[in-house]
Amino acid sequence: MTDHIDGELEPDLRSGQATPSGSPAPSCRTQPDGQPARRRIIVAGAGIGGLTAALALERSGFSVQVLERSQQNGEVGAGIQISPNAWRVLDALGATSFLEETTSKPEAIQINSVRAGGKIARIPLGKEAVQRYGAPYCVIHRADLHKGLMEVAESRPNIEINRGLALADGVEDEDGITVEIQGESGVSSSRGEALIGADGVWSTVRRRLLRLPSADYAGRVAYRATIPVEKAPELANHTGLWMGDRAHLVHYPIGSGREINLVAVVDDEWHEENWSAPASGEEVLEHYKDWPLPVRKLLALPQRWLKWALCDIGPGTIWAEGRIALLGDAAHAMLPFMAQGGAMAIEDAWVLARCLAEEADVDEALMEYERKRKQRVERVVRTARDNARTYHMKGVMALARDTGIRYLGGQRLLSRYDWLYKWQPE
Repeated sequence: MTDHIDGELEPDLRSGQATPSGSPAPSCRTQPDGQPARRRIIVAGAGIGGLTAALALERSGFSVQVLERSQQNGEVGAGIQISPNAWRVLDALGATSFLEETTSKPEAIQINSVRAGGKIARIPLGKEAVQRYGAPYCVIHRADLHKGLMEVAESRPNIEINRGLALADGVEDEDGITVEIQGESGVSSSRGEALIGADGVWSTVRRRLLRLPSADYAGRVAYRATIPVEKAPELANHTGLWMGDRAHLVHYPIGSGREINLVAVVDDEWHEENWSAPASGEEVLEHYKDWPLPVRKLLALPQRWLKWALCDIGPGTIWAEGRIALLGDAAHAMLPFMAQGGAMAIEDAWVLARCLAEEADVDEALMEYERKRKQRVERVVRTARDNARTYHMKGVMALARDTGIRYLGGQRLLSRYDWLYKWQPE
């Protein structure tokens, strides 16, 4: 950890009192009501995974400090899909009431092939998903999900969210971990029993503290945009997938059905650490110039496009060491071809909190969290990689793919993911 200047004073992040620079904030042994103090966990990142982790940890009896480098609330991106497995966790955490007002529930996934010229299968969702899995399959604007989770977290007395503070370093000892925090007013420190890195695909915790390699660029770029539903009302009640040569397109309703989210993914070597690089409509259309006219007309509608380079982390890397653990994209960034990146982070949060609550030894609890999660998550990562290849097939391979999808039909295609959507939080 970087040395501090002797004698400098800085704020105690929990009490607002100044503590000598380099000294961790003192911990209270009892709460004001005389009850034993809650064990304290520090979470780096106030995105969807970090906020869900805070809620799950607070529910399990912990005090949680969340560090977020951004000064403002917000979540980069547009749409996110909340599958039944993720819904169950949010429901158990008391964080689904706002979802009823902000989500859309597509009736189906319509699969289209450029080679075939259109629809080749329809996977039922809507009431079918609820009957099959006991929970809905929803889509939502990421900002709506993030805002809702933030409001729930801020209402919990044992969760403290500190904005404008970036985690810079950390040092472990036998009793806990002291983290170094960088803010506009300078450097401060804070102390907890464990540090959870929920700081995304370009995680500081992953790269600086655990000395792990960054996520790998996948040679694909995703363009995203939204349009008012009035411009494409025929897309309002379903999720659509178009598969083509070296590219595919996904669309679905968000904002309670007021908008259509478009995600166009192409094979490309461009890469920057930026979730929101600007892109032009001409740039997008160039990748789809030989596609069917309805697709090109749809892609010509947005006034503004953004792009980001897709990354993932292959199986086999560690998630936890000592008193530090990774969660969500920081641990297992995955390609979006299963729409499970957010769902896996939400599941991670639940299992992590349970392991820490059930095992007094923090090191062992975090290792148990990794053991419980890794096989399932890595299966999702591999399936997403397989889908990436499948969606972008051409020629004879595309013909074989389309024939197989038609043969299976919607019900059997849905049943292939029962292992994923039937997952239950313990």
